[in-house]
Amino acid sequence: MIWDAEDESCAGRASLPMLFVGFLKVALCSVGGGSGIVFARRLAVEQRRWIGDPEFADILSLCQFLPGPNVVGIVVCVGARLRGPAGALASLAGFTVIPVTIGLFLGTWIIRYTDLAILQGTLGGVSSAAAGLLIGTGLRLLMLHRDQPMALCFVVLAFSGLVITKLPLLAVLLAVVPLSVAAAAVSGTRKV
Repeated sequence: MIWDAEDESCAGRASLPMLFVGFLKVALCSVGGGSGIVFARRLAVEQRRWIGDPEFADILSLCQFLPGPNVVGIVVCVGARLRGPAGALASLAGFTVIPVTIGLFLGTWIIRYTDLAILQGTLGGVSSAAAGLLIGTGLRLLMLHRDQPMALCFVVLAFSGLVITKLPLLAVLLAVVPLSVAAAAVSGTRKV
């Protein structure tokens, strides 16, 4: 990897303790599902300005294509981008240490009472809030591509595949990703 002056500036702003504490806060604010992506973006792009929106969108795209939880991949990628392997480990440790502990103890306790109406209502409200946060972040990331008709075409294709035809996510990814990569390659060669 080639580092330039901007990379050094970003790495200088992000110490290992800052990465650990920053992603610890992301984990504590997240309520599961995709809401971690919202808070990770807010930390890395808006609050700390470690990376820009286009770079975050690239990282998110990569992590959505890779297996495993998206937000964990984002945490590792941002940490690695800023401080290399040590940054990836510091970010991952911050993101996982407290939530794993809380999750183990709370999950063990809650699993006994899943039939309580108040618990079902609470979990339903939390999942609705998480879905709203994820939709908001998706729309914010979509705004980066509002002047690119080809990108919007693939957004409509993916949305239609998931929502209208109710295809599984993996099927939509396997269909849309190769097409979008090919379209980007063709449109990139025409500009040169």
